[in-house]
Amino acid sequence: MAPMGIRLSPLGVAVFALLTLGVLYHLYSGFLAGRIAGFRAAPGTDRVDLRELLALSVEAAVRGGEEVRRVMEGGELHGKSKGKTREGADEMLTSGDLMSHQKMYHLIRNAFPNIQVFSEEQDVGFVKEDAIWDRVIPKEILEKTPTSEEVSSDSITVWIDPLDATQEYTEKLLYYVTTMVCVAVNGKPVIGVIHKPFADFTAWAMVHGGSNVSVRKSYNKKNPKVIISRSHTGTGKAFAQKVFGNDSDIIEAGGAGYKVLSLLDIPDDKQPDHADVYLHVTDIKKWDICAGNALLEALGGQITTLKGNTINYSNTELSEDGLLASIGMPHKELLDKLPDLKSMKTR
Repeated sequence: MAPMGIRLSPLGVAVFALLTLGVLYHLYSGFLAGRIAGFRAAPGTDRVDLRELLALSVEAAVRGGEEVRRVMEGGELHGKSKGKTREGADEMLTSGDLMSHQKMYHLIRNAFPNIQVFSEEQDVGFVKEDAIWDRVIPKEILEKTPTSEEVSSDSITVWIDPLDATQEYTEKLLYYVTTMVCVAVNGKPVIGVIHKPFADFTAWAMVHGGSNVSVRKSYNKKNPKVIISRSHTGTGKAFAQKVFGNDSDIIEAGGAGYKVLSLLDIPDDKQPDHADVYLHVTDIKKWDICAGNALLEALGGQITTLKGNTINYSNTELSEDGLLASIGMPHKELLDKLPDLKSMKTR
């Protein structure tokens, strides 16, 4: 119908109707194109650039590390046990854990409010006012990761460990301490960041992207040096000796992030220990291993359970079948050497 007060001929009415349909089609086409291009169509379905998320993850790990270091320098750790592991060991909690969590968690949530973030710690009732990201991608990341891709926010889970190796932190064995961020897409780890706040060193990598660390030139495949948890020395050492022999070289260390870094080509002043295989025989939580998993995956390595299964990072279920991590090594051959874990748990 023509606007009121304007009398059109039959031809004019037809022209007006066609123009109206054209406008409606144009508006609908624009809307549809926006949907296809990934524009914000509905809460939780916006698109996220993985390179931006890598830059944010690095920033979050570094800022968390600053909190960890600041609390240590202030001397008020307020360390306490937050519970027991299944093996009966204390799980320590300090002010460093909590302050690092606040900074890391809210930095990521403020930048990308629609993505899901899992952290080892919980909020303590306040938000850091400076938990704001300036959305600048560092030159190093732009150079080493020249291309990126966008994924839907609802496919992403971010895992943060605000302070890995808390027990060692309370003992002032600070070279073991790391802060970590991992990004998983549809349960698969694609971005890993491991920051060492007391060594001023950050390792990062993106699967099918770039990395600022690399694989070592050689690994001892015949008599590998094995790194295990110093918190579960008895079971872990017995298991490693069963696999590689009683005279095998076994390193006892703290922190899952530290152990993963021991497999890579990192200077001695940043990483004191260097190993060929990382072996863990007890339950392990996903925020402990996701960043290392992504880092190794990006460089051609692997992390699996001791049964050879990959780990899904879309939920918070424990990884109960131990852990085997390697790079530059025949992972399948290593798995074939492993005895039944259940038989070792009784020792």
